[in-house]
Amino acid sequence: MAGKKDFGYTGYNSDHKKASQILRKEMTPQERKLWYRFLVNFPLAMHRQRPIDRFIVDFYCPKARLVIELDGSQHYTVDGQQYDQLRTEVLERYRLEVIRFSNLQVDQHFRSVCQEIEQTAYRRSKG
Repeated sequence: MAGKKDFGYTGYNSDHKKASQILRKEMTPQERKLWYRFLVNFPLAMHRQRPIDRFIVDFYCPKARLVIELDGSQHYTVDGQQYDQLRTEVLERYRLEVIRFSNLQVDQHFRSVCQEIEQTAYRRSKG
């Protein structure tokens, strides 16, 4: 693997770098809201659209080893749920915790979404 960095435990996949850059520019309204109103100033570093293994996760906090996913309607189909289950299993192999919120939760219960992220990130970053 000449020329490729080994990011080891994170599963960072540089093959998805271009796609993740495009996704950062084309965030959903809920991703934009969570990023600009909460995560961009979060005391623990957060990354948007982070390539991990063969996936691009919505948000990633390396210190807490935490993945935050926002789910739109496509995630609630049978195929979407099976894909998300596989995705979670792969990410958990890297000792990452995955927490999911629906777009509706971000729209209607923003404060509680932020509180859950904060509590989970701090709990995991101390351990």
